[in-house]
Amino acid sequence: MGRPMSRFCRDVVIIGAGPTGLALAVALRQYGLGVTVLEKEPGTKRQVRASVLWQRALEILRDLGCAERFLDQGLTLRQAVFHVRGREIGRHAMTVPGTAFPQPLSIEQIAIEALLAERLRELGTEVRWNSEAVAVRPGERAAQVDVRGPDGTLETLDCRWVVGCEGAHSVVRGTLGLLFEGERRTGLQAVQINARPRWPYPYAPDTTYFFIERRASLIVSPRPGGGYRFFCFRDDPDPGHVAPPDVEEMRELVARVAHDPDVRLVPTEPEWFNRARFHDRVAATFRVGPALLAGDSAHLWAPVGGRGLNTGLRGVHNLAWKLAAVHQGHARDALLDTYTAEQRAIAREVMRQMRRNVLELPPSVPTLAAMRLFGPALLRSETFNRQGRNLLSELFRHYRSGPLAADRGGRGALRAGDRLPDLPVTESGRQRRLHDLLSYERWTLLVGAASGVATTGTVPGLIDTVELRRVLDRYAVRAEVFGIRAGKGVAEGPAPGTLLLVRPDGHIGLRARAGDVRALDAYLGSWFVRRGG
Repeated sequence: MGRPMSRFCRDVVIIGAGPTGLALAVALRQYGLGVTVLEKEPGTKRQVRASVLWQRALEILRDLGCAERFLDQGLTLRQAVFHVRGREIGRHAMTVPGTAFPQPLSIEQIAIEALLAERLRELGTEVRWNSEAVAVRPGERAAQVDVRGPDGTLETLDCRWVVGCEGAHSVVRGTLGLLFEGERRTGLQAVQINARPRWPYPYAPDTTYFFIERRASLIVSPRPGGGYRFFCFRDDPDPGHVAPPDVEEMRELVARVAHDPDVRLVPTEPEWFNRARFHDRVAATFRVGPALLAGDSAHLWAPVGGRGLNTGLRGVHNLAWKLAAVHQGHARDALLDTYTAEQRAIAREVMRQMRRNVLELPPSVPTLAAMRLFGPALLRSETFNRQGRNLLSELFRHYRSGPLAADRGGRGALRAGDRLPDLPVTESGRQRRLHDLLSYERWTLLVGAASGVATTGTVPGLIDTVELRRVLDRYAVRAEVFGIRAGKGVAEGPAPGTLLLVRPDGHIGLRARAGDVRALDAYLGSWFVRRGG
């Protein structure tokens, strides 16, 4: 291998410049950390790969300062149309309330990576392409990474933290000797093509088609630039057949599942033909000292529901602010350990739910019969549709059982660990949206008042946000305080007389009574360092 020739110090070295690695680099640069991103490939992906961002992922990209450019390049998806054994059984609306991004977005990974790399350059950091991490040596409080550069020269990078975002064959996870718990998924493959079809189904850039047949579930989703992504989960009669499908194989599959023997497929540019099989695996932990895992390095599964990319972005959103707070000496080291607890629980929850996703997995004969019989009624049910939207949007995933969630009183539907919805409120006499009060670069303390009750000052009988501010100022935590009232008829927002301490990632850390300064002090003392201490 040769002897490493030089050293280069950085706060964080990120291995892998896929969407997870790039998004993590952006988030850490927003906190001012020095970041080096290593990628063995010569540039961002030439393959289109993943193709949908759900609503929660778009909120995350907003926090990374680049959601609008994604919306400019993607297609907004508003509905899905379901066909079972050749018959349309109903439609499903994808719009959800309580967010600035009510619909998911069709956009392919080739564009996702380019846009994230562009945002990273705006923050003063370029990816080191053609640079392969060949060895990692984590210590107690720092790490070294051996890198082979474009000309084959080896160098060693010294860093405080190293994060593996390089996928299923992670050098970081391998170095740590962590179990990648789980198993290979048998009897399932996915075949894909991007193409323009000649068939009887009308084109609409906001509509996805599902065609469900014996041994196959075909998803046909519009893509930016024209045409569709044809993505089929199907049985796997020949596991040894690994070559990508050709046009004729995909045409025959689409003809069978969509019940159109005359269908024709014309591949789009850039071409995308893919055959994939899957493992369901989760690393035993996502952190060992200065070494961490994110994205497919930490967890992977069959891409049912488009969860892989979206869950990876959620992990970045969870990790970056914690890593920055510990690195900058503002928070106790235990705060960073909560990343494993929370993200690992989310990964396992997603894996369980996607194993039961009967709308995308190849159905059994009884399941297919039940879909045909009961599907129309279910798709007319608002309750069923709302539950489906909530699951897909990722807006209602929570950390209620996580170590950072503390319920110490207060009222209302929102609990510690929940994502704060984006609802109308009154703040300082102005009509605002809750998310306008939040920032990914700080915590937010919301104090809910009853109608007509002030939330500032120290006048007897009023909620004393001045004293709450004093408690916050004892700790090395950036935070803003807002007294608010929920909008008329809004039952889901912060309840009167309740204090919500909201994390940078928009989840509630503490819920307590509005004037409970002891609960606030105890919570902050558990995770943050005292100023001047």
